[in-house]
Amino acid sequence: MNANFTEIHAAADFLGPGAIEVPAYQTEITDLVQRRGIFGRRIKQVPATGHPSRFFEETAIPSPSASSGFVDPRNIVAPLVAPTRVERSVPLKALVAQINYNLFDMELGAQQSQFAYLQAKDLTDTVDGVLRTHDIALWNGTDTSLSSPTTAQYYGAGAQIAAGGNTTTIGTTASIVDGLKSTIAQMLSNTSFGVRPTAIYANPVLLDLIDREAKQEFNAVLDTKEIAAGFTVKTLSTQAGDIPLIPEWTLPYTGTPGSGSAVLPAYIVTEDMIEYHWLSDPNPRIFQLGVPGSLASQYVVVKFGGVVVKGANYAHYQVLVNR
Repeated sequence: MNANFTEIHAAADFLGPGAIEVPAYQTEITDLVQRRGIFGRRIKQVPATGHPSRFFEETAIPSPSASSGFVDPRNIVAPLVAPTRVERSVPLKALVAQINYNLFDMELGAQQSQFAYLQAKDLTDTVDGVLRTHDIALWNGTDTSLSSPTTAQYYGAGAQIAAGGNTTTIGTTASIVDGLKSTIAQMLSNTSFGVRPTAIYANPVLLDLIDREAKQEFNAVLDTKEIAAGFTVKTLSTQAGDIPLIPEWTLPYTGTPGSGSAVLPAYIVTEDMIEYHWLSDPNPRIFQLGVPGSLASQYVVVKFGGVVVKGANYAHYQVLVNR
């Protein structure tokens, strides 16, 4: 049997007269990993009413028609009216993750005292990882129905808006700015619902194209607005006022912009009409399990809830930009 031996001094960076240099590391780990999206922090968080979480939506007020409402003042015959309300629901979904700490590795790390904060960091990062998956699924969840769930994921807000039927396409040579402004004007002209969109969400690549177009074609610099502490975005002047253009890295696009075959989606939304229905707590909860025979410490992060886009067919719009 051939045995391979490694000399112990191979672990040293340098050996010399009066000097032995051994590997040492900074106690802080470089960490710029993408974590949360902005969308999940801006929509309404409400407690679920049950499973599924139920609510009513009023689609029409009790109003007479023009032909039956106006009558002879000396021969009044009142038409019968009634409100139109529809029952809606959103199923709750479960999002979980588990992290285990090996007893030997933890005690070894404690004795070395080099990364004393590592256990807390890894647990915090696990919570952030759950929220990252949550934020991505808020837009892109693979479920296809609120009434009859088809997958364990959320029914993504993007798919809910698209299923509502309010979708328009801006061609490769058409103005993105004009297309967004005219779409918002069309939303405000709705005679059945008082729509007031509050934000436009899109991938930063599309928002950069909008910014460039405003400068090149309109010789204008878009105004800015602070939408959260330390978070400033550009705004687009529309018939609904100055609408913030919010960069959302969780929104994907297809193709290469400029090739003519790229499709970049933007979502004009009324944020008060988008809700996340949570169970027990809107934030992820951490549970420590009993120590098994392996003596590993086990922690499970869990989050229960579901997202619903109310008024998907009138309060929001999907805009597909071809470039």
